[in-house]
Amino acid sequence: MNHDHYSDAYLRKILETTRTIALVGASNKPERASFRVLNFLLAQGYTVYPINPGQAGTEISGAKVYASLAELPEPVDLVDVFRNSQAAAGIIDEAIALPTPPKAIWLQLGIINDEAAARAEAKGTKVVMDRCPKIEIPRLGLFTH
Repeated sequence: MNHDHYSDAYLRKILETTRTIALVGASNKPERASFRVLNFLLAQGYTVYPINPGQAGTEISGAKVYASLAELPEPVDLVDVFRNSQAAAGIIDEAIALPTPPKAIWLQLGIINDEAAARAEAKGTKVVMDRCPKIEIPRLGLFTH
């Protein structure tokens, strides 16, 4: 897939069929983008599982933090990645190796890893790179609250 452009229909289908999200690189610091996006997604009615090994066992905005994708209590529809492009490769590999891989992997603004995206797509997982759901949801008129 060409990741330089995504159709609105492609993004809309991912966001409309997503109910559960693992947010990798979650932070409990309000000044961080991952904190703001996590809270936005919670406010939109998504179930969000923060992933941060350094904060595992604590809570961010009432959501229990997990150390890794493998520790999640249920399969997730989407993995949203707040890590650099190099680290994203390992996260993508971990996600597609899960017993029930996510339907989609979303790399945040500035995060691009074409090789890892190709591996995910070869396994049937959709990929979005260099985009933010906090921007795309309102742009597409998908507000739920």
